[in-house]
Amino acid sequence: MSIPPEPRIAGRSTGEDPRTLQPRGVQPVQGRRFLLRTFLPSRRDYDGLRSAWRADLVAGITVGIVALPLALAFGVSSGVGAEAGLITAVVAGLVAAIMGGSHVQVSGPTGAMVVVLAPVVALHGVGSIALVSLMAGVLVILLGLSGLGRAVAFIPWPVVEGFTLGIALIIFLQQVPMATGTEGIPGHNTLLAAIESASRASSPTVLQTLAVVVGVAAMMYLLPKLHKSLPASLIAVLLATVAAELLRLDIPRIGALPHSLPAPSMPSLDPGALGGLLMPAVSIATLAAIESLLSARVAAGMVGPDGRPSGAYSPDRELTGQGLASVAAGFFGGMPATGAIARTAVNVRSGAKTRLSAIVHALVLLAIIYLAAGLVGKIPLAVLAGILMVTATRMVSQRTVTAIMRSTRADAFVFVLTAIITVAFDLIVAIEIGFVAAAVFTLRKFASLSGVRREEIPGTPVSGDGHIAILRLDGAMFFGAAERVLQEISQVRDIQVAIIRLSQVRMLDATGAHTLVEVISALELRGITVLLKGVQPQHLDLVTNVGVIRSLRHHKHLFSSLPDAVEHARSHVRRNAEASA
Repeated sequence: MSIPPEPRIAGRSTGEDPRTLQPRGVQPVQGRRFLLRTFLPSRRDYDGLRSAWRADLVAGITVGIVALPLALAFGVSSGVGAEAGLITAVVAGLVAAIMGGSHVQVSGPTGAMVVVLAPVVALHGVGSIALVSLMAGVLVILLGLSGLGRAVAFIPWPVVEGFTLGIALIIFLQQVPMATGTEGIPGHNTLLAAIESASRASSPTVLQTLAVVVGVAAMMYLLPKLHKSLPASLIAVLLATVAAELLRLDIPRIGALPHSLPAPSMPSLDPGALGGLLMPAVSIATLAAIESLLSARVAAGMVGPDGRPSGAYSPDRELTGQGLASVAAGFFGGMPATGAIARTAVNVRSGAKTRLSAIVHALVLLAIIYLAAGLVGKIPLAVLAGILMVTATRMVSQRTVTAIMRSTRADAFVFVLTAIITVAFDLIVAIEIGFVAAAVFTLRKFASLSGVRREEIPGTPVSGDGHIAILRLDGAMFFGAAERVLQEISQVRDIQVAIIRLSQVRMLDATGAHTLVEVISALELRGITVLLKGVQPQHLDLVTNVGVIRSLRHHKHLFSSLPDAVEHARSHVRRNAEASA
């Protein structure tokens, strides 16, 4: 899943109202009401509907057809069941379409969420998912209201791609039990569970299920080559199911599905279970926020059939909308939902322009529940396994992997590390460690670009210039580089005056400013007069508050002009020479 450049800000060149798509920080009184309004639906959500409704209708039907097998597959693979996956696609898809911050985002159950939910089902049972969906949804809403939606922009690209690769591997491995006609082992490491399931497979069931998987995969790869508009996954489901019925294959099926949506109800609240579900809810909320924002960000840069990008989005409103979607799904017995990049991509490329397409997608799935639930229940589980295996192989392109591996050793390391930790341990831990590793490498890079350089005194040399040193600080003076700068300046010998130039310092933090205090104090103790030149206006408050100015021998030892600083330094040298004569 490659991340395109940040989309244009709404209201600057698109003609859209920035109040609707780009909420700002909380303003006092009147601004507070204004902020709340940015999270609510408005007429502007459907600008252009008169001219786009036909394209939106076609796009919505197309996405609904594509979403059906995925919703069923993700529900089964997570351990919650096909029913919960279908309910989530309908309820959460409808709520997120209306309340979310993207005009083209399509939401529902996703592969990444399956990876987190499967261990929860194994430990706490299927009945806990509705409650954890409710808890996670509330947390995501709070994230949106707190204005943290833009935090996703700080996640490095190699971390995102490593995370996506790890998820793809997990999704593929999770399908091994269904692909071999065996039951999965809940609570086990995905790789070990796949190996164990494969070892327990027996003929003729395994031969039949593998044949179905291969057939489905072949159709999903070959049908788009005949015509790009063909719904390959749906055709594969229909043909494979018909073949399984005609051949009377004795392989596991989805089973009975409801013929209507269940009535909404509050999940049972067990105070003893709440403590055990809190951390899974936090992990699910974090994953839902990250995946939804990444999907919306990718969608905003996608180009539709008309050659125009789909437009901007509001990250904070997207979070509140996704949180409400998970809460609603929990009330109907569904599972947590997120923005789905695959379905969103289909939506954009099918010509969607407004939220109507995502709404139609949910209504199409609702119609299937009421009109075709019996037929859907006959679909073999191996069909869903084949669809998800193909989906997993398409999540990360070879071009993306090659680009990262050829970029820098640090980025390649972060990419591989994130993918390995995702598969071996935990999704959220993988993001955390990948982010920290990327940050460490970035800080090392910044530190390597920072340093001290001794310069020649400009102009015609005069007697005594050998006792003056101009020391220019370059780059970033922050905690990662401060110690090295201190060591380099401490090695200066046989001078009477040191002019420290700060005009090339682009970044300065408290540690860097404190290091300047230590440098000045150390030089002054050695009898070296320190003059500061070129403190940046944006750094003046910091160096004053930390005590840099106070550490100088005199407050007049702060200069904005290098010639003035040099002249003052020469006067010090002359006075020292006269005093020693």
